[in-house]
Amino acid sequence: MAASLAMIARLFWQTFIWLACVGVLLFGAAGTLRWPAGWIYLAEMGALGLAGGFWLARHDPDLLRERLSPLIQPTQVASDRLLVAALILSYGAWHVLMGLDAKRFGLWHFPLWLRILGALLIALSMYIGLLTFRENSFAAPVVKVQRERGHRVITTGPYRIVRHPMYAGALLMFVGAPLLLCSLWGLIAVPVMIVVLGTRIGIEERTLRTNLEGYTEYMQRVPYRLIPFVW
Repeated sequence: MAASLAMIARLFWQTFIWLACVGVLLFGAAGTLRWPAGWIYLAEMGALGLAGGFWLARHDPDLLRERLSPLIQPTQVASDRLLVAALILSYGAWHVLMGLDAKRFGLWHFPLWLRILGALLIALSMYIGLLTFRENSFAAPVVKVQRERGHRVITTGPYRIVRHPMYAGALLMFVGAPLLLCSLWGLIAVPVMIVVLGTRIGIEERTLRTNLEGYTEYMQRVPYRLIPFVW
């Protein structure tokens, strides 16, 4: 029980730190705290993130422990460390860009239905992440093979459709956030985020093909990485 409470406390603390960092970038670039869409975005991301964490604490605490682990680890593939740094930098720069575009300069105004669609896409993204966690207890935040946990190939649930469903869900968030925040620049920057994700997928698949039995056969059965019938 004490260990579980400590993990929940860590979940709260890391979520708070993450939201605070995103908020500083977003509202700092916006130049004001009077931005309802920005607060809605942070509230939605925080609430859904905590809800997913609570679900993991109850159903798969080992995976929650992995998800709360550092983004740089000794057993992590070396090239993935560079990609993690690139992801963090691009994610932060993306929020600065959206804050400048949507609020400081206020160049664009999206209709209400598009902003609602953005919020729904963010929620759907988080739901796809939860479906991924439900099927894959080895969905660590870094690229590594978890031999100590009996790592095996997962072929059920969303893994029957694409090989990287969590990244597929992230694509929805990359579109949803700029729509909710009314940032055309944020939408235009989405291909950059996709390129970074695609590079990481390459690193991950090379690692899994080499070190995880059955992954090559799985790639042959499920040919699509992110988007069915596209790539």
